[in-house]
Formats: sequence, C-alpha cells, structure tokens
Amino acid sequence: MGLSMKTVWLVIPCYNEQEVLPETSRQLKKIMQHLMQQEKISKDSRIAFVNDGSKDATWQMISQLHDEDSLFVGINLAHNRGHQNALFAGLMVAKEHADAAISLDADLQDDVAAIEQFVDKFNAGKDIVYGVRSTRKTDTRFKRSTAHLFYKFMNFMGADTLEDHADYRLMSKRALEALSEYEEVNLFLRGLVPLIGFETDVVYYERHERFAGESKYPLKKMLSFAVEGITSFSIKPIRMITVLGFFLFSISILLLIYFFITWLVGYTVAGWTTIVISVWGIGGLQLLALGVIGEYIGKTYLEVKHRPRYTIERVLYQEEKNETKSAEDTEK
Repeated sequence: MGLSMKTVWLVIPCYNEQEVLPETSRQLKKIMQHLMQQEKISKDSRIAFVNDGSKDATWQMISQLHDEDSLFVGINLAHNRGHQNALFAGLMVAKEHADAAISLDADLQDDVAAIEQFVDKFNAGKDIVYGVRSTRKTDTRFKRSTAHLFYKFMNFMGADTLEDHADYRLMSKRALEALSEYEEVNLFLRGLVPLIGFETDVVYYERHERFAGESKYPLKKMLSFAVEGITSFSIKPIRMITVLGFFLFSISILLLIYFFITWLVGYTVAGWTTIVISVWGIGGLQLLALGVIGEYIGKTYLEVKHRPRYTIERVLYQEEKNETKSAEDTEK
C-alpha cells in the first residue's frame, strides 16, 4: 500500500498572519500526521506557507517552522502580489513535487477536518475537489445577502463560479499542469479552475470564525474582487452597454418625432427639466461606458506586457534525506 500512497501538499497564502500561524501550523501538522499514519498520503507530503510580502514577522515564523520540522515548506515572494498570485505561486511549486495540492487560507476559517475528505476523493480518482460551505450561520445577515448576491451577479455577468466556494480546493498534478497553461496576468482562480475540466467532486464543510487577526477581504476589497472576476472572464458588460446605447438611441428617435409633431401643431414647451435630465443622464452613461471600456483596455495593457505574475525570492524545502533546497529570484 505504501507504493500507492500519493504525495499531497497543503498550500497556504499568508499576508501578515503572525497571529494565526502558530495555531494554524499546529492544527495542519496534526491533520497531516494523522493522514500519514492512516497511510492515505505519503510521508513526502508537505505544508507550504507562501509569504506574500508580509510586513510583520510572518516569514520569520515560517522559516522557524521549516528549521524545526521538514514537514513545513516556506515560499517567500519578493514583494506583495495579492492573494491570487501568491496562491498560484504556491501551487506551481507544489506541482513540481506533489501528486495533488490542497489550497486553503491561513485564518482557520476553512474547516481543516475536511482535508481528509479531499484526500479520500482524490484517492478515489477525482482530479478537482471543491470545498463548498454547507451553511453561512457564522456570517452576519448583511454578509450572507451580499455573498449570495455576489455569486448570482458573477454568474449573470458571465464569470461562472461555484456558489459558496472560495479557494478551498484540491487539484491533482495533471489539473495543476493544465492550470499552468493559462497565462493571463489577471488571475481569478475561482473562474479559471472550472474551465480545466476533468473529474470533479464536492466536499461540504462549515466555515468557522476567523481564529485571530483581521479579515483580508472587507467589503471594498470584495467589490474590487468581483470587478476583477467579471472583467477577466466576460465581455458581457460591454455588450450590455451596447444594448443600453441602442435602447437610448431608439428612445431619442421617438422623442425627436414627438417634438417635431408638437412643433408642427404649434405647441411649444419650455422643456428645461427634460433637457437637464437628458444631459445628465447621457453624460453619466457615457462616463460609465468609458469606465467599463477603460477597465478592459487596462487589462489588455497589463496582459500584452507579459510581466511575471510573481517573483519567488526563496524556497525552503527539505527532503527526507535532510537536504535543503533554496531557489532565489525565480520568476513566473
């Protein structure tokens, strides 16, 4: 059975997570040791923390964890590149060493007990396993309503996502290799992963309160994340502007006919209110249209420059034979 055991990496992006790292590392180590004892994963499996340019002691703590136990891998990005890029960097490193990788957040809101279910489904032949929240009891009413609105709006706008799924998922090696072929700079993994295909499954879990620290996704950032996802995956906003422009143009033609008829019959209206409303309405629509088009032009500008998504300054990875590998100034 030992020959058939698969190597599984946990990939955890970290940005200023010094308050949660001690407890997160403890819980994840316990889970991984249990799975190794049950012979569900190989002893070559690892827990990889990706430091996304943290300003606190996060990287020092990751380095210490690695020095004390080879189970922990440290990946240090040269500067902050955002959650999606940090996660992608960790997955690409894991791809070189693991048969599968499970991504999750460092704040312990994702139920780590569900990791065993991910592994069971992977061992049963699934390439991608999504973690989906079974309930939102821990959220406020405002958070619940805005979250459901977020997923419905994303799907309506053409960015197909799995409702109540964030970035808690397992991906097999071949799924990760397929993901690496998507070269866009503007990453939105929740939309990219479903495009890969392969056999998928779902694990339902309850999301907990954040163990410590502050949320990295306040309302403002969630709105920005939604805009990023929509404009990265769909041209529907531009099409909607086209339809709206055609609709307003049609109305203007009807109004032109109406005012021409009233002029012929000698009926004149001051019309100041109508003119002001029309000017402001059309002006607002034009600014909105320019903003949406500008968003797409900006993304095109970033894509054509082909800048690297991230720069890895150092990788702390120790094999069973106690040789530490370090990679510096790696660009992807």
